Amino acid sequence: MTPTNDEPIRPWLLRWAVLGLIVAGAAVQIALSAYYLSVAHAPTPRQLPVGYVAPPASAGQVEANIENGGRFAATRYDSAGSMIAAIKDKTVYGGLDVSTDPPRLYVASAAGTAASTALRTAFTAVVQQQTTTQVQQLVTAGQPVPPATLQQLTTPPAITDVVPLPPNDRTGASIGLLVQALAIGATVASMGLGRIGARTRPSLTRGIGHTVVMLAYAAASAGAVLAAGHVFGIVPAGADARLFWAFLLVSVAITGSVAGLVALIGPAGSFLGTAYFVFGVPISGATVLPEFMPTAVRALGQALPTGAGATLVRDSLYFPTTDVTRPAITLGLYAGIGIVLVLLTNALGNRSPRESLLDVTPRPEPTSAASSAPTAGPSSPAPSAGR
Repeated sequence: MTPTNDEPIRPWLLRWAVLGLIVAGAAVQIALSAYYLSVAHAPTPRQLPVGYVAPPASAGQVEANIENGGRFAATRYDSAGSMIAAIKDKTVYGGLDVSTDPPRLYVASAAGTAASTALRTAFTAVVQQQTTTQVQQLVTAGQPVPPATLQQLTTPPAITDVVPLPPNDRTGASIGLLVQALAIGATVASMGLGRIGARTRPSLTRGIGHTVVMLAYAAASAGAVLAAGHVFGIVPAGADARLFWAFLLVSVAITGSVAGLVALIGPAGSFLGTAYFVFGVPISGATVLPEFMPTAVRALGQALPTGAGATLVRDSLYFPTTDVTRPAITLGLYAGIGIVLVLLTNALGNRSPRESLLDVTPRPEPTSAASSAPTAGPSSPAPSAGR
């Protein structure tokens, strides 16, 4: 006997269903917690590029002190001016000038507050270590220690913020928020476009229409996010054009890739957008800098549109002279492949809107009712008139 919809679920089945739901929910929470904490828990720099200026006699010792522990990769510069230029184009994240008295530390808080904080702590220790060495050499030689040298042991070096964060974004959290807004909006838009498209017949014209709508949405999204940035005072002067194109490329990359996968495999492709948000944003470098992550995690994060987008947005905001070729190419590949998939799947005619590109089973030719009906031949017996 087949159970009806009104038949109650058996108690033992209900208990197992509830237990399975609890176990599945706990497993997901454990996995996500472990994933997030492995990325963001107590991040430390890993070969963070930094610079230094030092006299030739002490350059080797200063570099060894900076690179001690493998947290920094030091590059020597001839002058503070050349090191500042390298900081502005993000070749290095900061630097220490010990050729002056007192020494001076240069940071770029816009590159990431975690990096500038790590540099302040580490370089202060380097200066104190160098001063301690000088004091020991004077004491060993029986010479008096100048009061200014002793004062350096307890006084941190002077600090210059070469590329500061705007006053309305002192923590640097805006990058992550902007990327999240773009990711969520682009995912919702691609899912909605897929729903609308499922109600129309596939054709190249429909594919072109979808592409035009995606580009129009990306432009509107970029303009809206840029306007929000102005309202909250985080957009520096003269950055509007490059920021708009950065936002546009991020939105097209996410919208296009999700829409392309939906066109390829059906509604299940929309989970790609969820993956971007759940897994991609934490390793995007928006909150935790890529140089503070394990090498494999860093590479994966920058290979996703969220990571490439965070890098492109940060550099467009604060480092206009830096090279953004790599994140731009990454985003362009996601956008281009997604758009090609949308056009290709729609160009394959005579398919149901619910079929995917992977379904290549030949379909039988339709038969008309007239051709399938039996026809009367010459030998067919005539109907009896007497019946």
